[in-house]
Amino acid sequence: MDASQKDDVQRLLDIIKRESFIKGDFILSSGARSSYYFDGKMTSLTPEGAYLLGKILFNLLKDTDIQAIGGPTIGADPIVAAVAVISHLEGKPIPAFLVRGEQKEYGTRKRIEGHLPKGGKVAIVDDAMTRGGSLRQAIGAVEAEGCTVAKVIAVVDRREGAEDLRQKYDFVAIFSYDVSSGELHPSL
Repeated sequence: MDASQKDDVQRLLDIIKRESFIKGDFILSSGARSSYYFDGKMTSLTPEGAYLLGKILFNLLKDTDIQAIGGPTIGADPIVAAVAVISHLEGKPIPAFLVRGEQKEYGTRKRIEGHLPKGGKVAIVDDAMTRGGSLRQAIGAVEAEGCTVAKVIAVVDRREGAEDLRQKYDFVAIFSYDVSSGELHPSL
């Protein structure tokens, strides 16, 4: 990672700390109780946050054979859109797709929306990972369509489980939470 990319990661960390990282008493989607919460949309839906996420993830993927990026809706929605835009601007398009929690009951009745390449290699991203439930569901849906999940990315890894995802897939987190210090740290 060059100095410019390190600067982007630090700028993104500053935005996350200011916009998305909240201390308090929370129940997570996994059902676990936590003294902190990462509200990823408060970063990914800011202009600079979206730009930096798109740029950082594009740099992770640009020299791979990944054909598309997607993830569980709603956490991945702004992230994959940002990667698609940056990839277009950089002349190496990476299409995006979204994985619904359930197949929709109307219209095309799709569970996966967007550009999932048949039999292709894809990256799956989510804004945060605690126990990996959302990522597992998205991975399962994509693999059921015959695609290979070549990379799994979490913007923030809470480091509270999901060892199977770290071991089975090429996994990377942009940031990890350190329980002992109570701080987020860059993982790249």
